[in-house]
Amino acid sequence: MSLPSTERRGAFRSLVESRRALLVPGTFNALSARVAADAGFAALYITGAGVTNMFLGLPDLGFVGLHEMADHTARIRDAVDLPLIVDADTGYGNALNVRHAVRTLERAGADAIQLEDQVNPKKCGHFAGKAVISTSEMVGKLHAAVDAREDPNLLIVARTDTCAIQGFDAAIERGHRFAEAGADVLFIEAVETIEEMQRLPALIDKPQLINIVIGGKTPTLPQARLAELGFGMVLYANAALQSAVRGMQRALNVLQDAGRLDEDPDLVVPFSERQRLVDKPLYDRLDEKYAAHDE
Repeated sequence: MSLPSTERRGAFRSLVESRRALLVPGTFNALSARVAADAGFAALYITGAGVTNMFLGLPDLGFVGLHEMADHTARIRDAVDLPLIVDADTGYGNALNVRHAVRTLERAGADAIQLEDQVNPKKCGHFAGKAVISTSEMVGKLHAAVDAREDPNLLIVARTDTCAIQGFDAAIERGHRFAEAGADVLFIEAVETIEEMQRLPALIDKPQLINIVIGGKTPTLPQARLAELGFGMVLYANAALQSAVRGMQRALNVLQDAGRLDEDPDLVVPFSERQRLVDKPLYDRLDEKYAAHDE
């Protein structure tokens, strides 16, 4: 039985605040969330980049809006009981838009909402050519986010992209301001050296999220080491997306070359496994339960 949202969020807050480098994979639809939950992860991230790539076939350049992310959040919430961190990009506008976004995503089932300080429309944190808004404008957005949430255990994750633009020290200074504004978790994006990663958790007295983009700018360290350093969460936002694309390429290339595709476990999951992941046995039982019976 799933926990009520207030209990789920409270437990998730405690887990993040324990600073044991909780591994969080990114998901982009309900089935990817089911696969991640099935693998044993304790929380999931709904990635704006993943939704943009997988559903629009476009790069992460701010093409997805609030209602699309709320729709995906609601669908994933129906599919899994795990805590959900929702990527809300820049909050889709000014502080008033942030207020509306937080209220909308909380109702859709979010347990944490990530907001960033890029100029709208944003870019992927590991792209070149980013720009950020002023610190004071982002502080106003964070105040609006904190005031908008109904459940005080809903986490506000504040991301800054300043590191790639103004340097590490400027990013830390913003992090302190964001913490003072009420952010529960800090996310210093695109840190580029192991030395900076090692310093981060001790520099700001809030749980921190480190984002490992496969092929991106931030070095990869083992979860055990990141836990020793004191990170709250380790995000692999695109691991499922990139592996799904590779899997599709492999299977479809075999189909194109060979003219057929058999139930090869190295290329496709069995039909029965696909049905298990989408809860087909549950719906068989419900169909039987509610079926009409002759009197």
